[in-house]
Amino acid sequence: MNTLNNKIDFAVILRVVNANPNGDPLNGNRPRTDFNHFGEISDVCIKRKIRDRLLEKWVQNGKNDDGRMVFVQSEDRTEDGAKSLRERAEAVLGKDLGSDKTVTIACEKWIDVRAFGQLFALKSAKKSGKKSAEDKTEGDTGISIGIRGPVTIQSAFSIEPVDITSTQITKSVSAEGDGSKRGSDTMGMKHRIDNGVYAFYGSMNPQLAERTYFSENDAMIIKELLPRLFENDESSARPSGSMEVLKVIWWKHNCKSGQYSSAKVHRSLKVKPDGGFDIDGLAGLDPEIIDGF
Repeated sequence: MNTLNNKIDFAVILRVVNANPNGDPLNGNRPRTDFNHFGEISDVCIKRKIRDRLLEKWVQNGKNDDGRMVFVQSEDRTEDGAKSLRERAEAVLGKDLGSDKTVTIACEKWIDVRAFGQLFALKSAKKSGKKSAEDKTEGDTGISIGIRGPVTIQSAFSIEPVDITSTQITKSVSAEGDGSKRGSDTMGMKHRIDNGVYAFYGSMNPQLAERTYFSENDAMIIKELLPRLFENDESSARPSGSMEVLKVIWWKHNCKSGQYSSAKVHRSLKVKPDGGFDIDGLAGLDPEIIDGF
């Protein structure tokens, strides 16, 4: 497997219409916004959607595509029967979990670990109880094995401030008595972004790719999935067709370190409120423009 040899920068432009792209659980599940009322979709949310698309691709390939399995799966989309990350890790790594083979095996098995990295936090193997005089260690003596991934993704922000519409809804129907009375817990609120264009940016680092064995083929798989980021992601908060990828812009440098910094490449893209965009030319670095699905 050939690891990534060329630095890659990318950007995704998307539109939200009458949907809640990323609710904030600490704010009544209202769509995330910053203090200036610009809409926000967290990088964690975006990675979750990429993982879901990667998992769907693995399933479509008959669950036998070696090295394309996803480690962090959603609870409602688990495909391997594992009930927790620990159970999934133990099923694959076995006695090698926590050894010096952990990184190699995990990266070879799971594409999201190769791409985004992962932290394997392991508890101490010592049993609880009184410490002996010889045991002078304090606190948790477990180990944490961190894997730093080559693919970084920023949060998405709207191009202009967004308007949020809130509507009172009936969450459930009372099953008590004759059903004519509603309890206070049957009512709730639903929030949505009326219309907004967002953009997010990401990069792929060849130096870190060497450590996780992230390959050119892995990069192409993510490139293929980005235009379909919101397919099969429908819910009451995000009805079908309410979230759409408009464009994916892909910059492939001609060397490992990159011809320009990621900051300069990302700044070269100027997204307009209607979803259109302009790109400032960078000598020797031509962007590939990909239409959304």
